[in-house]
Amino acid sequence: MIRRRKIRELIVQFLYQWEMNKGASLDNMLMDFWDFSPLDQKDKEAVEQWLKEIAEHKEAIEEKINSYVKNWSLDRLALVDKCILILGIYEILYRKDIPPAVSINESVEIAKKYSTEESGKFVNGILDSVLKDSGRKAWMSCP
Repeated sequence: MIRRRKIRELIVQFLYQWEMNKGASLDNMLMDFWDFSPLDQKDKEAVEQWLKEIAEHKEAIEEKINSYVKNWSLDRLALVDKCILILGIYEILYRKDIPPAVSINESVEIAKKYSTEESGKFVNGILDSVLKDSGRKAWMSCP
């Protein structure tokens, strides 16, 4: 089984490709994605579960991003930063099994790896605001 960091990185990569192919179905994109990102079946199922849940909430998550980005629009964000924010907000709001502090830290580290140092700070600021407004505690998870 792969680590959750790798699952998160794969999800960000998938979201990026999906954003680049607007209108493509999730299932078709997943079939193509696995051709280039082979995983064992259990790991594929974990990634696909997260992606399907993200897809269910994507519109609400994007609205949430828009509400926190000051003097900027979602369309003007760096696409990789948008994808990282989608994942981070999904985890904070919908993955009660993951402490939000972990989600924020992982998102910041992924931003530093795939975007810029400034993106890490930007992602941290947005996700911290989402956490404060969510009512969850940073280190609280609910199994």
